[in-house]
Amino acid sequence: MLLKIAKSSVILGLAISTLSAGSFNEQAEKDRKALVKYFEDKFEDVTKNKDKFFPYSTEDEIKNVFDSGVKHQSFGLGSYSFNKKSRAQYTEFKDGILPYEESIEKGEKLYNKAFKNGKSIASCFPDPVIGHQYPVFNETKKEVITLTSAINDCVRANGEKELNTKDGDMAKIEAYIAFKTAEAGKEIDIKITSKEAQDAYERGKKYYYSQRGYINISCASCHVQGAGQRVRNEYMSPLLGSTTHFPVYRLVWQDLGTLEKRMSGCITDQGQKPPKDESKEMKELLYFMAYMSNGMKIDGPDLRK
Repeated sequence: MLLKIAKSSVILGLAISTLSAGSFNEQAEKDRKALVKYFEDKFEDVTKNKDKFFPYSTEDEIKNVFDSGVKHQSFGLGSYSFNKKSRAQYTEFKDGILPYEESIEKGEKLYNKAFKNGKSIASCFPDPVIGHQYPVFNETKKEVITLTSAINDCVRANGEKELNTKDGDMAKIEAYIAFKTAEAGKEIDIKITSKEAQDAYERGKKYYYSQRGYINISCASCHVQGAGQRVRNEYMSPLLGSTTHFPVYRLVWQDLGTLEKRMSGCITDQGQKPPKDESKEMKELLYFMAYMSNGMKIDGPDLRK
């Protein structure tokens, strides 16, 4: 089924673009607004849109699983935004003791824990309310810096061993930062202020929309065209809002994991070896993804299947 989705006739205007001679984020803004419209149109009336957007869904799914009228901010819930049954389970979990609460507390301690030289991660980031600003394009280094790489840059600069980029202490520190950022009511605010940043965004977008691997699909095959389609027992989540809630505690992991961990898994599922977590490719991919969620509230850390 994935191959059918990948080769479907749904073509977004944002999939291929040319650089604008105007402001550096002009094309990115067109892409973002097109994405919002695409998903709002897709889920405006699921029954009416069945043949166009949900050709592989059963009548029972259309009637009993999907919500209609899902709006921009709601897509931060991933597949729970349109899946009534999964959202009910999610809400029940959220009303109980959350498995990542202790990780937030441990993350705060790690954030303030002194290195051997007396400094700490808090010395590098005095205000933990920074989750909405990353990834950021560093105009001095001319490269994208993710929150994960920024934390590791701080650790390395202070003579300490870099952290695992997928889970463990890194995920706990990011959970604390996400919690404080969400508590402050911040929205994702990714900037593109130079030609170099614009080029990095475009490369990230190209990676997202490029088909690869032995089954020849792209990230977009599942999370744009395929969002809402069922693969085995899971419904694929949308690109829109995909970075708002990380790190996440996934039931399948039984652990808290970073966005890099999730993307590595997705790319592996495409049948390709994923780029390293602090590589240029990965950082630019996350830069594009985060920009697509600009203006959406940070609500991490969170829970997913």
